[in-house]
Amino acid sequence: MSGSPQPAVFITGTSSGIGYAAALHMKNCGWRVFSGARKSEDLERLAEEGFEAVSVDLARSDSVQEAADKVLRECDGNLAGLVNNAGYGQPGALEDLDREQMRRQFEVNVLGLQELTNAVLPSMIQQGSGRIVHISSVVGRVSLPFMGIYSASKFAVEALADAQRVELTGTGVRVSLVEPGPIHTQFSKNALGSVNDGIPSDTSRFADLYRRELARRGGQREYRPFSLPPEAVAKKIEHALTARRPRRRYAVTLPAHLGSWMSRLAPDALLDAILVRTLDRMALPDK
Repeated sequence: MSGSPQPAVFITGTSSGIGYAAALHMKNCGWRVFSGARKSEDLERLAEEGFEAVSVDLARSDSVQEAADKVLRECDGNLAGLVNNAGYGQPGALEDLDREQMRRQFEVNVLGLQELTNAVLPSMIQQGSGRIVHISSVVGRVSLPFMGIYSASKFAVEALADAQRVELTGTGVRVSLVEPGPIHTQFSKNALGSVNDGIPSDTSRFADLYRRELARRGGQREYRPFSLPPEAVAKKIEHALTARRPRRRYAVTLPAHLGSWMSRLAPDALLDAILVRTLDRMALPDK
């Protein structure tokens, strides 16, 4: 990789869930971990735990550039890896979302992710090595009703990775996608907050559905079949960062493997028939 006795990685969205598990795992593997987060209280906690906390808000270009500059400065330009994990899921039927909600979803999940990647790439190309790992989702392969704009953002991340992976041929920089399925995190619960914050549930034709889902998931996290802890994703991230030949895609959980297969081989009519059965409930993924 970089030739450093302690390779450095910048991981975004490390306040909890997959990002935190990845930061802790790579730290335990002997890596120097720059942990990105947006809220000051999370940054303080990460610093107290021994991580090199970096403030980054992917919705703001100035914040992205400042974070990239800080990390590259602190590691003398020897950044071995970037893990683009930060993001959120905007729920709601597409007809219920306004332009600002859709724009913010792409600002954070797509544009901020790519801007940060581009900011660290020159250093990686110059050193002749580096790993870019994008945390995508099973919904980046199969779009779900009521998570259409989030699915669209993950489809975009998949397209960006596929294009840039080829563009970086011969540079020594490799790009991988990690595609989690159901993971034990607060992702769905956080997404539900967006329903209360911005979805016109009183006027939507899906008003009853929104209310039922909020009531059903308002308490403790429900059990999901085939779900795994975030540490399972962290192990895939480690492989993408360290393997001599990292994979282009890492599916995590059985539903993620099935989603990958269905996206490539199942007829559209069959996919539609399966997804129509979800219309009686919100389709909030865990990642």
